[in-house]
Amino acid sequence: MTESTSAAPAASTGPGPSAAPYDVLLLVSFGGPEGPDDVVPFLENVTRGRGIPRERLEEVGQHYYARGGVSPINGQNRALVAALETELAERGVDLPVRWGNRNWDPYLTDAFAALADDGAGRVLAIMTSAYSSYSGCRQYRENLYAAVEPLGERAPAVDRVRHYFDHPGFVRPMVEHTVAALDGLPGDVRRSARLVFVTHSVPLAMNDGSGPTGGAYVAQHRAVADLVAEGVAERLGTALEGDLVYCSRSGPPSQPWLEPDVNDHLEELAAQGVPAAVLVPIGFVSDHMEVVHDLDTEALETAARLGLPCTRAATVGTHPLFVRGLVDLVLERAAVERGEAVDRPALSPLGPSHDRCPADCCPNLRDPGRPVLCGEQL
Repeated sequence: MTESTSAAPAASTGPGPSAAPYDVLLLVSFGGPEGPDDVVPFLENVTRGRGIPRERLEEVGQHYYARGGVSPINGQNRALVAALETELAERGVDLPVRWGNRNWDPYLTDAFAALADDGAGRVLAIMTSAYSSYSGCRQYRENLYAAVEPLGERAPAVDRVRHYFDHPGFVRPMVEHTVAALDGLPGDVRRSARLVFVTHSVPLAMNDGSGPTGGAYVAQHRAVADLVAEGVAERLGTALEGDLVYCSRSGPPSQPWLEPDVNDHLEELAAQGVPAAVLVPIGFVSDHMEVVHDLDTEALETAARLGLPCTRAATVGTHPLFVRGLVDLVLERAAVERGEAVDRPALSPLGPSHDRCPADCCPNLRDPGRPVLCGEQL
């Protein structure tokens, strides 16, 4: 298990809220390479079992090689761990923070082995994914199961905080960042710009299977797009039109994925005479590779070629409201497990999300019987 490299947390002003019954808070993320030699092995981890040839992995790896073979995501996770430690300490909450990745060091298997050695009995996980989907939730839960299962009786129990896509701590920083991005446009087009809300595309079948009744992935993103647009309108005193689009499509052309692609949409906006656009990455919590390549490189290059003034809003990252909101969710889940009544803030009509996933939530279409943590296990 990799320890945080942050500075010592701020001193607590005294005993604070209880995180019981949890012993450890675990940040669970995707992982990314931290040097050129890591790139192909990392991509092999991500695509294991899909039969993708090495030549194709080398091709995809160019996105990383262009940045020294380093993904931004691990550095961003270190910063988030440090911010969580500071926020917990300032509130007087006695809860250590650890970190584990699905696809690169620090691996979840190593994190849980160390937690078992330390005698941790119950762990609360925060995933760096705000929405319901197979890849954004259930696959993480499958990986959690795979990490703890070999530990047998020494394995800690694992819960997760609920989906936080419509939590104030996620939505309000996105409003702030969108307003700031609008300020980066020329003044004569600022109030007539189009908001282009962007998330990671997924196969249509994955959206159809997200949530107990299906369609949760798109529905949740549309809800957040509406909330951010409403918040921006309140700040500006005028409403801006917005659209939900997608990036980072992969897989065979024969498999239908969510559309439109962000680049195709920018082409359409330019053809319509839209004077400017702001890319709002509501599907991501930090500026990792999909953001810095698909948006900052490809999409902004498309906009420049079209002569379309375009800026990109920041992700929530370590915004103080986001970090505070995550700690609020930690304390909320701890109180729920203690049987206490809690306030469960959610800004959209869809929320608040469930604490434990139903057994039929976001199924694994390739391997429906693969075991997961939460819901049917807990």
